Amino acid sequence: QVKLVESGGGLVQPGGSLRLSCSASGTIFSINAMGWYRQAPGKQRELVAIISTGARTDYADSVKGRFTISRDNAKNTAFLQMNSLKPDDTAVYYCKADIVTGWLLSPSDYWGQGTQVTVSS
Repeated sequence: QVKLVESGGGLVQPGGSLRLSCSASGTIFSINAMGWYRQAPGKQRELVAIISTGARTDYADSVKGRFTISRDNAKNTAFLQMNSLKPDDTAVYYCKADIVTGWLLSPSDYWGQGTQVTVSS
């Protein structure tokens, strides 16, 4: 069984910063891409940033230059450094990881439970 746990959310003023963490645990053989998504009230869940095993990254246009995704493969953990936060960044942030749980098995997507980020003065 695999579990993803996010942490680091909270309330921050516009222009502030937060650092989210996503830790994967359980029966893990390997982890492919890891990504951060967010869902604001009344809106669909959207991709924020994604990072491959080789550390190749991609970002939503709305966060380019402000957010940075990274990962520590030895610790099965991904991070999202969020700077210059805006009220529009307010959402529940979810981590997703593409995980292989055994030799010769196909990868499956696993999601965390989400962490609330609120940007408000």
